[in-house]
Amino acid sequence: MKPAPALSTRPLLLALAAAAALAAPLARAADTARVVVAYKPGAAAAIRGAVSAARGAVAQEIFGMDAMAVEVPTQALAGLSRNPNVEYVEEDAKRYPYASATPSDGSPYQTGQLVPYGITMVQADQFAGTDLSTRKVCIIDSGYSRGHEDLSAAGNVTGEFDSGTGWWYTDENHHGTHVAGTISALNNAGTGVVGVSANATLKLHIVKVFGADGWAYSSSLVTAANKCKAAGAHVISMSLGGSVSSRTEQNAFASLLSGGILPIAAAGNGGNSRTSYPAGYASVVSVAAIDQNKAWATFSQYNKDVEIAAPGVNVLSTVPMGSGRMSTLTVGSTTYVPGAMDGSPVGSATGALADFGLGGTASPGSMSGKVCLIQRGTYDFAVKVSNCQASGGVGAIVYNNVAGDFSGTLGTTATTIPSVTASQADGAALLQRIGESANLGVGSSNYAYFDGTSMATPHVSAVAALVWAQNLGCTASQLRTSLNLSAQDLGAAGRDTKFGYGLVQAKAADDRIKANGCGK
Repeated sequence: MKPAPALSTRPLLLALAAAAALAAPLARAADTARVVVAYKPGAAAAIRGAVSAARGAVAQEIFGMDAMAVEVPTQALAGLSRNPNVEYVEEDAKRYPYASATPSDGSPYQTGQLVPYGITMVQADQFAGTDLSTRKVCIIDSGYSRGHEDLSAAGNVTGEFDSGTGWWYTDENHHGTHVAGTISALNNAGTGVVGVSANATLKLHIVKVFGADGWAYSSSLVTAANKCKAAGAHVISMSLGGSVSSRTEQNAFASLLSGGILPIAAAGNGGNSRTSYPAGYASVVSVAAIDQNKAWATFSQYNKDVEIAAPGVNVLSTVPMGSGRMSTLTVGSTTYVPGAMDGSPVGSATGALADFGLGGTASPGSMSGKVCLIQRGTYDFAVKVSNCQASGGVGAIVYNNVAGDFSGTLGTTATTIPSVTASQADGAALLQRIGESANLGVGSSNYAYFDGTSMATPHVSAVAALVWAQNLGCTASQLRTSLNLSAQDLGAAGRDTKFGYGLVQAKAADDRIKANGCGK
């Protein structure tokens, strides 16, 4: 496997795998069907004979079941179904990998662009060429990597100097740059990804409240929000929060909304029903996270304050140049498509695959020279990988404890061994391969997959700006109402604690305003 020089190979591998799956049936005759035949115990030989007599072939014996996949002429299907040894015959249905980003075919985005799944899910692709120069989004976060190949360095991006965190155009912990890429990564042929607003017309203002330590005070947030107002922002995007409410914050955001600015914030990643702030204030839109199947993300906090949902699982976006990670994994003769562990050192490791459980305890020497297979849950990723390293492990694979892919982060914890993530399905398969030789690699990239309500929030912030730019007569409160009323309802009917009103929809919101007026 030869990775691309800068961008994660994950979506390319998935796309190639899907293409291969689509091409495979062409090798069969047009009048041949592939089906699964379930048969009575002990009748395998009889079924093989029946398939052969029908001038078909066994494609695969299904391990652990009295069933096999066969390819037979379509006219033989009826007779096969009536065979007294057959329980049932059904289509051998195709299954494809779910890609978190797919290559553009040239419309509406240029060729060579990867389109993160969230872009089409929120209907941003239907406004790819829209002029958003009348709107400004203020991002309160960890900064903006102005030198990134896929982010605008033009005059439509401005920011603040802070005596505590430094200049707005630096980003020590990658978070703010990832958020900015989801909002406005450029539609530039052959380079990276696209954002919700990809044509460099949306104005951005950056207020940096997080330094390398990754936290800030409530007073800093209020100051930042008021700086957004002073800079002429229409939308404030806050992929941040905390568990303690603040009267000062509450008053500030209420004043901002009444003054025509729409504040939007992350609901929180605790996976519980507690309220995070500023998302919990009535004046702030609280954003929950969903995955590419529109399922609720299990880390997303759920409560009565959740207002709207957006893509927040395995979101591909920009990070400071060279700071992202692309991952490879081979066990035995099988190649997997792992996710990235942000903060992992660049390097490779080879060793026998070993089950390290939840990775909550270090046991010096127990993993000597081995690659640790670790289940997600209970402990932070940094704890798991650090304990593997302290136990002598040379590499770590953290697999999901719920269905689907995911990406992780080690935060500020420094480890010396490479680490990657794996889906729950791949984790289950890997548990059957304990003791086999595993080889994992981590290389540099300018892009990364992140999870979180932090990733969902910029989708909503950018959609708000996009819809507002088409409907300048709407107030901030009216726009908010229109976004909620046009959201795609998910979960329980109506507003609920996990999805709020549902998935934010740009085209549906614009259509609704044009048909019914603002806020109706």
